[in-house]
Amino acid sequence: MKKRWMVVLLPLVLAACSQGEKEIEGVKSFENKGEHQEGQLKYAQTPPTGGTHNPAWQNCGVYDRALYNEYAVHSLEHGAVWITYQSSLAGDQVAQLKQLADGRTHTLVSPHESQQSPVVVTAWNKQLALNDASDPRIKTFLAKYEQGGDAPEIGASCSGAYNGTV
Repeated sequence: MKKRWMVVLLPLVLAACSQGEKEIEGVKSFENKGEHQEGQLKYAQTPPTGGTHNPAWQNCGVYDRALYNEYAVHSLEHGAVWITYQSSLAGDQVAQLKQLADGRTHTLVSPHESQQSPVVVTAWNKQLALNDASDPRIKTFLAKYEQGGDAPEIGASCSGAYNGTV
């Protein structure tokens, strides 16, 4: 009798667990695969959400100038979240974004010249475009995707490599 209950309850328990984790409203998903390649590369998304990238990763941290996509994508592969903003974003909003990176080991913050939305948060194969730096979904995105999600090399370093800017 116990074995029968176990078989009946297990699918119910698994279904209840899978319903507990909700998607963040507005997050888009992609299916990029990545490999290492030097040089300037083209990406399907802006900012890129994954794909072929430079063998060196971008050191995580806050930057006042744009980053090379090829290095930042490698950081995404390591489980980083890249917070980007249009250079015209108000200074107080830029300060809010920079503050979000405080104490985080796998977060990049930088301007990105060609994005369409004022603020974009990106992880490996996930992206959320926003109009305002105070949108609470940014913190939720960071909590879910920094060192999480589908990044192929979660736990790999996000320091000790490349720290240049465009």
